[in-house]
Amino acid sequence: MTRLAGPVQAQEPRAARLAFRARARGLLAADVDRARCEERSLLRAWMMRRTAHLIATEDAGWLLPLFADSLARQARKRMADFGLDREGQDRALSLLQGAVQSDGPLTRPELAVRLTEAGFDASQQIKVHLWVLATVEGGLCLGPDRGGQTCLVATRDWIGELERPSREASLAELARRYLRAYAPADARDLARWAGLPQRDARAGFEAIAPELSAARGAGETLYSLAAERRRAAAGPVVRMLGAYDNYNLGYVSREFAVSPDHERRIAPGGGIIRPTISVDGRFVGTWASKRSGSRLAVTIEPFGELEPAVEEAIEAEIADLGRFEGLSAERVVI
Repeated sequence: MTRLAGPVQAQEPRAARLAFRARARGLLAADVDRARCEERSLLRAWMMRRTAHLIATEDAGWLLPLFADSLARQARKRMADFGLDREGQDRALSLLQGAVQSDGPLTRPELAVRLTEAGFDASQQIKVHLWVLATVEGGLCLGPDRGGQTCLVATRDWIGELERPSREASLAELARRYLRAYAPADARDLARWAGLPQRDARAGFEAIAPELSAARGAGETLYSLAAERRRAAAGPVVRMLGAYDNYNLGYVSREFAVSPDHERRIAPGGGIIRPTISVDGRFVGTWASKRSGSRLAVTIEPFGELEPAVEEAIEAEIADLGRFEGLSAERVVI
């Protein structure tokens, strides 16, 4: 799915799983976890927008290097701001590498103990940037879970050696993947989505120019992959999208999907993107859920009155949320 929808934002593991449910019907949450922790076909990694994402492991060789330098610079600067200089950073990285090499996968709390025992300041401000640096410069990556915590493992042991094409070829593939999922769009949209400079986004579009078709409207030119053909749905397509869903993060503006009057209900500020209800690509409300034992209570906050067919589809979506997570889900009116 990540090859069609793009990297899935995954700072919230449950939200990342829900992105798969909305796009690949029949999957279970356990299938997503198994793909990451056992089959290793999915990899969780810090990358675009300096945020954790889930990607197809086979894409790691060309995708992750696009963001590695920026991530490393930011991580090193922030650790220096908090008092850990370049020499200390390198010693901490060496300690992490040695610990994983000798003992195998270790959780971040376990590695924090090693740091403290070695005399390092293991404050949260330093650790959060050290983990990122370890994955882009330290030969480590995020691997399996243990006790509710994700382990750091040796990248070579976990996913093997990966080919690294040129940056030019990688930017071209990034633009191609982006348009496959988000077209019609332009380079500004790609730059915002990826968190890359405008020059990189333009370079990606220019590299695949022969593959593009352009359409002009409302004073702007938007692009699609010329070979792509999209099927029209027979009826309304209703999806309950999780927090930080790709559809909410892929464009400079959300006006094509929601009126300005309602946008703050989806993105209230502080980087928060709430779960949304989409009908044929337009947002008609938000939703929330609360788990209690084996029960999932789902609440709906529509922006206005919903048509009966949409209400019926939402009920089916709620039932499917329960199926996906292995819970009994029901709508609760508050």
